[in-house]
Amino acid sequence: MLRRASEHLGKTSETGRLDAELLLAHTLGRNRIELYTDFDRPLSSEELDAYREAVARRARHEPVAYILGEWGFRRLTLNVDPRALIPRPETEIVVERALAHLVDLDAPAVLDVGTGTGAIALAIADEQPDARVTAIDFSADALALARENVERTGLAIELGRHDAAGGLPGGPYDLVVSNPPYVERAELETLMPDVRDYEPHVALVGDHMPEVVARAAIDALRPGGHLVLEIGDGQALATAAMLGGLGYVDVVTTPDLTGRDRVVEGRRD
Repeated sequence: MLRRASEHLGKTSETGRLDAELLLAHTLGRNRIELYTDFDRPLSSEELDAYREAVARRARHEPVAYILGEWGFRRLTLNVDPRALIPRPETEIVVERALAHLVDLDAPAVLDVGTGTGAIALAIADEQPDARVTAIDFSADALALARENVERTGLAIELGRHDAAGGLPGGPYDLVVSNPPYVERAELETLMPDVRDYEPHVALVGDHMPEVVARAAIDALRPGGHLVLEIGDGQALATAAMLGGLGYVDVVTTPDLTGRDRVVEGRRD
């Protein structure tokens, strides 16, 4: 079944074998490794039907994470569904950079703008336990999902609905971090169907949203506080220049695991 599913999914996905393994492990309620070390019986008809349906969904480009209903992010496993973007490896780099600015601070105040699943805020709360983390999103659906993940993880963060275009609530903050919508409207049709057809456009498309967040953050940060932004591939130079123009200092970019500059940060003077 794995071989046949891998071949089938390989026609539409570069990760056909991995997808097939993840979906079969989920169907059987097992870990991937157990498919090879601890499973030696034929699949039942019910398991076959469930697996075929999962494979069919993936063949239609539905993201594996949405089919599974959960996804790993740093040390956490979070609920995921089409109410919010799927947490990605490049966003783990955002968390690393955020934590680097908190390491020497006592009970730092952190704001996550556009929290989605809550991944960034919850990871910071998990790895910097004394941080006072607030997370906001414009989408009520995304906030409902983030609340589920607060309950799932047992981590304490404050959630609120807010539109960053009107400024940021509370403060002053030691850190503002955001993975804002950064796909330009004209670019939407160029995205892979897994993203374009399934993930929420409100979290994907936002003309100039990194600048909106950066402008709002400079008023919400305490002097010396940092802004950390995830941005799209090819946007680093323009975003760094934008931060410098707004008055941020020590502006730097950080590449993701593939070497593409995907995180831009600066400090309020």
